[in-house]
Amino acid sequence: MAKPLTADIRPDRSALSLAAYEASGGYQGLKKALGMTPIQVQQVVTAAGLKGRGGAGFPTGLKWSFVPMAGSAGTDPGGHRYLVVNADEKEPGTMKDRWLMEGNPHELIEGALIAAWAVQANVLYIFLRREYTRCVQSITKAIAEAREKTLTVNVEVRMHLSAGRYMCGEESGLLNALEGRRATPRNKPPFPQVSGLWGRPTVVNNVETLCNVPHILREGADWYKALSTSTDSGTKLYGVSGKVKNPGLWEMPMGTTIREILDLAGGMRDGHTLRGLIPGGASTDFLSPQQLDVKLDFESVAKAGSRLGTGTMVVLDDHTCPVGMVLSLERFFARESCGFCTPCREGLPWVARILEALEQGKGEMRDLEILEQHVPLLGPGRTFCALAPGAVEPLGSALKLFREDFEQHVRQKRCPWK
Repeated sequence: MAKPLTADIRPDRSALSLAAYEASGGYQGLKKALGMTPIQVQQVVTAAGLKGRGGAGFPTGLKWSFVPMAGSAGTDPGGHRYLVVNADEKEPGTMKDRWLMEGNPHELIEGALIAAWAVQANVLYIFLRREYTRCVQSITKAIAEAREKTLTVNVEVRMHLSAGRYMCGEESGLLNALEGRRATPRNKPPFPQVSGLWGRPTVVNNVETLCNVPHILREGADWYKALSTSTDSGTKLYGVSGKVKNPGLWEMPMGTTIREILDLAGGMRDGHTLRGLIPGGASTDFLSPQQLDVKLDFESVAKAGSRLGTGTMVVLDDHTCPVGMVLSLERFFARESCGFCTPCREGLPWVARILEALEQGKGEMRDLEILEQHVPLLGPGRTFCALAPGAVEPLGSALKLFREDFEQHVRQKRCPWK
């Protein structure tokens, strides 16, 4: 990820070896970090402006700074401190972390070791989606190579295969799963940086976030900021799925526009017209074809009425039913709810049933009002985690952008696309 690319970055099926990674400058960032104090490493990452690439976009250096340093007031200097890699990529439409782990696992290992040094963690967990079997192989080999070269001498590195639920990727749910409990969200405060895994200081970072860290340490904060074309620093992995000519994944400067990413994907398939897209994975609001010049950075996408999320857009074309697409998303979120809080547990299945009735030609106009009511009822502040608020983002925006399509299902008593 050192330089923005203009081509599909699909790796071949063999992961980059330790020797090949070191030949391209690998582990120089770790070497430099170990010659600095943990606080100095945090300051460099903060100055670089790196924001979390898992969807929330929280400043990484600031997140690290919340961890009380060993020996400070209220902290047991002899206890474990944890760095957890969130590699539990289960957001529909998102595949960016998979490509990084399959093609260049040492980049992740180096970034995680630097982060562990920055927060004084002595145990590093890689929480990996079980279905990513090639990632399991590449990461396992990379860990073994790093151990043999004594690169992990100060940190115990462990890999944990996820139990397979979407909620396992939510930060506090992930920690519960690591502890062998149900993947339900935790009340905050306390935040994981103070009381996380087994009650000890813990930082959870996304794969792509950590893959940026070695380059920042090696090349410097100013270099990293200069890669961007927007107020957000660095580069970003952008993906496109749907009925485009060349679905794929590209690394581009942060702030690249939607139009430019769609051009890399070859545009829409012949005979298909773009009707809308969700820019950052399944839990983001739809944007319209009139918004293609929106920059794909956190601030610009938010101003446009959606979220950058994971930066992996899903395209809706004129041959696909928007009601059916939203139904597919809501079914997923309803199924993956942990059931911890009532609005999510009861509200999402109700939304899915209403959408099913519309698709089957059994819906009524009042059902659209009920769906609209669910958007704020399941929105931010109503639930313990962001699953339900994210789930209703595509629903609420679809009801606005594709209102006529929803009404046609009622008037014609069928899905017009079937």
